[in-house]
Amino acid sequence: MAIKSKELSIEDKLWQTADTLRGSMDASEYRNVVLGLIFLKYVSDSFETRYEELIQTDYQEDAEDPDMYLSENIFWVPKEARWELIQQSAKSPQIGEIIDNAMDAIEKSNDFLRGVLSKNYASPDLDKTRLGEVVDLISDIKLVNQQAKQSDVLGRVYEYFLNQFASSEGKKGGEFYTPRSIVRTLVEMIEPYKGRIYDPCCGSGGMFVQSDKFVQEHRGKIGDLSVYGEESNPTTWKLAKMNLAIRGIDNNLGSHQGDTFTNDLHKGERFDYILANPPFNIKRWGGEKLQEDARWKYGVPPEGNANYAWIEHIISKLAPDGKAGFVLANGALSTSTAAEATIRKAILEDDKIDAIVALPSQMFYSTGVPVSLWFIDMNKESSDERSRKDETLFIDARNLGEMIDRTHRSFNKGDIKKIADTYHAYRGTNDQEYQDVAGFCKVATLDDIAKNDYVLTPGRYVGLAKQEDDGETYEVKMKRLTSELKTQFEESNKLQTQIKDVLKELGYEI
Repeated sequence: MAIKSKELSIEDKLWQTADTLRGSMDASEYRNVVLGLIFLKYVSDSFETRYEELIQTDYQEDAEDPDMYLSENIFWVPKEARWELIQQSAKSPQIGEIIDNAMDAIEKSNDFLRGVLSKNYASPDLDKTRLGEVVDLISDIKLVNQQAKQSDVLGRVYEYFLNQFASSEGKKGGEFYTPRSIVRTLVEMIEPYKGRIYDPCCGSGGMFVQSDKFVQEHRGKIGDLSVYGEESNPTTWKLAKMNLAIRGIDNNLGSHQGDTFTNDLHKGERFDYILANPPFNIKRWGGEKLQEDARWKYGVPPEGNANYAWIEHIISKLAPDGKAGFVLANGALSTSTAAEATIRKAILEDDKIDAIVALPSQMFYSTGVPVSLWFIDMNKESSDERSRKDETLFIDARNLGEMIDRTHRSFNKGDIKKIADTYHAYRGTNDQEYQDVAGFCKVATLDDIAKNDYVLTPGRYVGLAKQEDDGETYEVKMKRLTSELKTQFEESNKLQTQIKDVLKELGYEI
């Protein structure tokens, strides 16, 4: 979930106005219209900041030289695409055409953005008065906090909007947005400090944004992370490209969208970290065309469900010391389908599953299906950490989290810290000593798991939480409870008699 900050009080107003813009437009269509405008504002603001720097030098003519921007990783913005013109035209009936022309000009001037920007603002379905109102509101974003970097402010507005759109679109929203607290939990556990990070179904790029924030918060260097990903939905791929561009995150998401199973855009590559939230329980994923695929080291995944295809794809992409964290529906933990059970057993016997975390219900916008986090470590015997050979950590986090509205739950910072600290204590990467906690966490050996038919449901291993001793003796407690039960029975009999009397008066005798 994107957390609103005090200096971004315009977020709600922006959202409310954007929502009125929808009219009869499809939800996903008007989402792209609004997010496209936010991106256009970011591009223009970054350009204007650099422009002002250049005109104050002795070589003012450099201010109109595209190379002076591109060399600083800033998009070149032609005159007809600068926000000043957009803002001046906000009340014009031609505002839609002007924005479309601006988007087209920016794409032509920046190869990285070709095919990325929305160009549907002149559509007759889009109310031009409301469009102008959104332009005016977005124009005010830079006035919110003069000291904040524009990429920070606009990036947070963009994230807030992604969250709001995901919430309003329900199941479809889950296709492009993973709740922030889930992503944050994955990142805090995997700790992607340095190396190559990959998401095979990257949605709008949330895994990368949170990884970037993690590095910043731990005073690392953003340039030490190389970002790779793939996304099959063309519209969502565009959202990701814009999201990462606003953050200044270099990336390789391919030159177009792609299906990870049938058109792997990073074939043959290996990564240090993988973070992912694959679509759950996909039935038609192209498995019939991939029976001989080299990725299926542990067995051929069934054509009727892609869950185990995702697991094997992710493992196949990890470097020898690589680590992965991803989300899967709970069915994958215990499925007894022959192919899946065989694969799960083989992965466990190859000692690749490091931890499983059961999540609470209502964490996702897209589904009510119970889900868990899986953690893979390709080298659990690493010399600089605690050897965890033939061990798997189970965490039952179903009782954590708090309701953020009537239908959605989220982890707070304390919840995330509790889970991450437990995992790092188990790994031996923090200063805490790991201990099993009944009802919450348990380290199980491969033998323990084998005795449970290789089922990975955390509740089967962590057991029940210990009940606090209230000091009441067994005899006293039983006497009190039986007395209370007797009173309840008597009250129940009275109610039954009253109900019978009422029915009798109505002519219905029992």
